[in-house]
Amino acid sequence: MTRILTVKIVTVLIQVLVVATIVFSLVRIMPGDPAVMVLGTERGADPAAVAEMRHTLGLDQPVLKQYASWISDMVKLDFGTSLLDQMDVKSYITQRLPKTIELAIVAIVIASLIGIPLGIMAALKRGGIVDLALSSIAALGISFPVYVIGTFFILFFSFKLFLLPASGYVDFAEDPINHMKRIVLPAITLAFGLAATIARMTRSSMLEVLNKDFVQTLRAKGLSEKKIIFKHVFRNAIISVITVIGLELGGLIGGTVLIEYLFNWPGMSSLLVNSISNRDYPLIQGCIITIATCYILVNMLVDILYGIMDPRTR
Repeated sequence: MTRILTVKIVTVLIQVLVVATIVFSLVRIMPGDPAVMVLGTERGADPAAVAEMRHTLGLDQPVLKQYASWISDMVKLDFGTSLLDQMDVKSYITQRLPKTIELAIVAIVIASLIGIPLGIMAALKRGGIVDLALSSIAALGISFPVYVIGTFFILFFSFKLFLLPASGYVDFAEDPINHMKRIVLPAITLAFGLAATIARMTRSSMLEVLNKDFVQTLRAKGLSEKKIIFKHVFRNAIISVITVIGLELGGLIGGTVLIEYLFNWPGMSSLLVNSISNRDYPLIQGCIITIATCYILVNMLVDILYGIMDPRTR
């Protein structure tokens, strides 16, 4: 197991290095001078201002020196300062990242609590009315865009029933109850489609395991159906489901743009979009590296968990 962990950690470091290299290259191969784009049309016409901005961005140095400096700073978690307000990029990230992670984890927990039981029910009632109904609901959940679901939830739960706030963020330490109320709608909106995906994966995995020969052997030995389903079938089927959950969780960290905007949730995705709108290159680079690293780490944890649950994969 130690060798596997070592290989995984080395793989993660290589992947992060590749992402950092791609991010570094993209900024420099984009059409136009980044200094002019940052300064805008008026100030970009001033050669002195452009030269000063290029020096600020480090673009007047040789490319290899820029790359070495970029990698060195990234290892020290130094992503520079925002061009918009001169605030440290790392401060932006440490403020926003926990909010996105919290939203993603709450959404994935809700989706798992809904999707896994529904998937099990659909598999056990294969071909029946329950299976057809759950499969239809799952298809609808995957088909509807998140902004449509979110808008409907806001109209229904906030403006019709007046049960939950429509948007906004309140720090947990400041007001725990209000914080939990404000995370419910965005989390359920994200969980709606995720639950459908998890339910379909659970159903498929359960049906695959139910058709295995060892299940018939267990029944022939006289084990109860309940024990067979939950101790043997579900234990084997959940491995594939965990993989999907891990991938979805990694995707949520960088894929909650519409939800964060719709519910005014101050997370990483909205920060990245704002930095792109403002052409804030240091902040763009810091956001992309952080989101990509989180995704890679989640995948590594899923692989390790997969190995723990299924010794055959080691």
